[in-house]
Amino acid sequence: MSTEVRDPQIRPGLSSRATAGSAALVLSGIVSTQLGAGLATRLFHQVPAAAVTGLRLWAAALLLAVLGARGLRREVTGLIRRRAWADAAVVVAFGLTLAVMNYCIYQAFARIPLGVAVTVEFLGPLAVAVAATRRALDLAWVALAAAGVALLSQAGGPAAAAHPVLSHGTGAPALAGPTVGGLDLAGLLFALAAAASWAIYILLSAATGRRFPGSSGLTVAMIVAALAVAPAGLLAGGRSLLRPDVLATGAAIGLLSSIIPYSLELETLRRVPPKVFGIWMSLEPAIAALVGLVMLGQSLSLLEWAAIGCVTVASAGAALSAR
Repeated sequence: MSTEVRDPQIRPGLSSRATAGSAALVLSGIVSTQLGAGLATRLFHQVPAAAVTGLRLWAAALLLAVLGARGLRREVTGLIRRRAWADAAVVVAFGLTLAVMNYCIYQAFARIPLGVAVTVEFLGPLAVAVAATRRALDLAWVALAAAGVALLSQAGGPAAAAHPVLSHGTGAPALAGPTVGGLDLAGLLFALAAAASWAIYILLSAATGRRFPGSSGLTVAMIVAALAVAPAGLLAGGRSLLRPDVLATGAAIGLLSSIIPYSLELETLRRVPPKVFGIWMSLEPAIAALVGLVMLGQSLSLLEWAAIGCVTVASAGAALSAR
């Protein structure tokens, strides 16, 4: 049965404990997501990005379905019995958005550096924060986060120019297409598509959390996403998807990049308004830059450290103003 959850936007404020707890959930989800992104970027040298997308979503859908089989069966049966087609439409749209977002960002990772791709993708939650804001102080935090994004974009330029476009996941550089400022145009367009999907994801995740208890809504959405990317993933990966090492890495990516962060974000969006969530997510480019340094050997410039400072202060300010 569908459970009504009070819309967090109608609450007059958040307690210090609730604010700190929600911020911790977001930070944990971000770190988990970027660790998974680092693993995925390494895997691109063995299988194509579309196949890695499939592995991530298939693993996540399978694990969620197994862990929540009883609740999943109850929710699906309840939807059909109550003819709750509006709830069904929301969760299906959520799943399709997950599929598009994951597919596009992995295509971007294969063409432009991790930090640059995540920076461009962050325009999605930033747009949600700007559209939902009602106070001048919130706009100040958004502006500071935007400044950090701009700095990261400039810092990524030289490295981006040397970033090879992987050919069919083999690790060999392919002939690059048109570029913009030294960045592969297709990679930028995929990152922008992921940004638009991320903005829609935030809103649909909140709507799903209000209509479905626990993680049942996320499980249904993940199954929809896994089915949606199956044709592209199977066609791109072929027999390489049967290799044990590839399957193991794909399962780890699914756990780190999907199950852990999406579950934490779904719970966070039950507690705080989407605008606060969107500003907190400004930590994403900074964490991506750090993961790029540790896992992929991407050095950080002074400009990138300045950007990290901007987005960190903006996130802390957003947490304080949410009280």
